[in-house]
Amino acid sequence: MVDVIFSDVAQPDQVIARILALNASYFLKNGGHFVISIKANCIDSTVPAEAVVAQEVKKLQAEQFKPSEQVTLEPFEQDHACVVGGYRMPKKQKVVTES
Repeated sequence: MVDVIFSDVAQPDQVIARILALNASYFLKNGGHFVISIKANCIDSTVPAEAVVAQEVKKLQAEQFKPSEQVTLEPFEQDHACVVGGYRMPKKQKVVTES
């Protein structure tokens, strides 16, 4: 199992979040991290880029990904975003202190 996976898929006929989820289920350890590059115009050029990215982030969350940061790549690339986060993150345990 690996610690980090990176996905950069641009084809419009491929479901970006699903590809990342399949690769994560095979290769990424629980508590591992991901980086995904989202090219909004390649997914749906009829919708604003922000809406496409938000839609993909929701799909990631449904697949047990926990996005922690999202940045656009402007002014270097228009309608592109990069999302990073964790996969199947362990729940934080409460620390109990004795008095």
